[in-house]
Amino acid sequence: MKFILPLASLLTVLFLTSCGSTNTAGRIEKNPQIYNSLTTREQELVSQGQIEEGMPPGAVFLALGEPDRRLEGQSEGKSTMRWDYTGLYPVYSNSFYGHFGSGYGRYGRYGRYGSFGIGPTIDYVPVRSSTVWFENDKVRSWERVR
Repeated sequence: MKFILPLASLLTVLFLTSCGSTNTAGRIEKNPQIYNSLTTREQELVSQGQIEEGMPPGAVFLALGEPDRRLEGQSEGKSTMRWDYTGLYPVYSNSFYGHFGSGYGRYGRYGRYGSFGIGPTIDYVPVRSSTVWFENDKVRSWERVR
């Protein structure tokens, strides 16, 4: 019996790490045509999950993944685009909860109950973790939260 819990935990971890291609290597494997169209310098950066000014949107996609939001516009006669990536930020709080039931039967005299307590709560709020600005289909600038 002592062997089952560690084995189940190991299998769960292996399963979760194999799901999807949220890493750079998985995106490169699925999109070799984009990767092969990049310069040697861009390929090195993309393989490390990094970007720099002058890269095309395909390189940014391979390095960082699909953006959570895309905005398009125009500035000084040039087409612009902004990709936003979001992450989850934990917000910790304490909350009070309680309820009281009046029971059942004539005048509610059977089964009266009540419960009150204070407990911690963790909520996850989406926040912008990084932004990439494009101008004429090239990275103009980028920023990320540290």
